[in-house]
Formats: sequence, structure tokens, C-alpha cells
Amino acid sequence: MVSEKKQDIRRKILDVTRALLVQHGITHLSIRMITREVGCSVGKIYFYFENKDALIHALIEEGFEKLVAAQEASDNPDLTFQDRIATLCHTYVDFGLRNPEYYEIMFMLKPERMARYPAEKYRKARRSIEVFADVLREAHEKGTMVFEEPFLQAHLIWSFLHGIIGLVHVKRIDRKIEHQVMIDAAIRQIVDSHFEIARTV
Repeated sequence: MVSEKKQDIRRKILDVTRALLVQHGITHLSIRMITREVGCSVGKIYFYFENKDALIHALIEEGFEKLVAAQEASDNPDLTFQDRIATLCHTYVDFGLRNPEYYEIMFMLKPERMARYPAEKYRKARRSIEVFADVLREAHEKGTMVFEEPFLQAHLIWSFLHGIIGLVHVKRIDRKIEHQVMIDAAIRQIVDSHFEIARTV
């Protein structure tokens, strides 16, 4: 029972911090601001988290855990390589659009304004790119992918998808273009460009 209560408090601290971070930014976020919203003492925050950076790092880690879990759950080895990449792309974009607070914290915070993200946490976060790279590597070994360097190509795919998510978040896409139409077209381009040989044979 006590353990459950501790988890509830920790969960509330994380949820409140996530909302405040997006609303006010990392520079203006303070522990006292968090305590006011949570309704607890400063000491209670430090009981669960060493400092503000550790709290933010916990949110980043949590976001990547959710993203990677969604990616791995959506990947079906029985599908073609083209369909697997398309599915992973849709899963990634869907996560970014459905979880704007997590996404902003994971990818858009200024790293120079907080402590360096721990190496062991970064290695786990990198799995979100490696999921793409694994499929591309398999495709490359089978001779069905156009490009070399699967890990680099995975980063290029990520940058394409990240750009679309960012534009949707800040409402910078022309009103004449439906978001889903643009997303679907972008993912088709990604798949077609990487698997052109397989598509034209």
C-alpha cells in the first residue's frame, strides 16, 4: 500500500512536470513551481529525484520507453520490408502527434540548458532509430534496399518524420493540405525511395 502511494506521488510529479515544462520551458521551470502544482514539499521532490535535470531525464526516458514499445509492437516480421518500414513510420508519427508533450521533451529541449543525458539512457533511447535500422539492414542483406548504410538511412527517415511532426505541432502546414494526406504521401516517398529496385523489378 505504501509502495503504491509512493508510485502515485512519483507519477503525479512526472505528469505535472511534463505539463509545466511544455508550458513554461526548461529555463523557467523550477522545483518550487512543481511543488505548488503537485501540492507537496520541496523535500518530497528531492526524495524521488536528485534535481531538476534528473526529473527531466526521467521524463525523456519514459517517453522513449513508450515510443520503442509502440514501435516494437507494430513491427511484424511476416510483412514485406516495404510494409514493415511503412508501419514503423506510421507508428512513429502517430506517437509524435498523440503525445505532443512527451515528444517536445524528448526531441526539442535545448540540451545546453540541462545536464548531459546519461550515456546508458541514450543507448536505450537510440533503440527508436535502431528499430528502423534493423529492418533496413535485413532488406540490404536480401538485396532489396537501394541505399547502403542502414543506420544512416534510419536517421534520414527519422529526420523526415520528425520534420513533419514538428510542422504539424506548430501549425505550419498550409490549410489546403490535410495533415494525414501529407503524412501518407511522405511515408510513400520514404518507402519508394528506399525500395525502388524491389518496386520496379
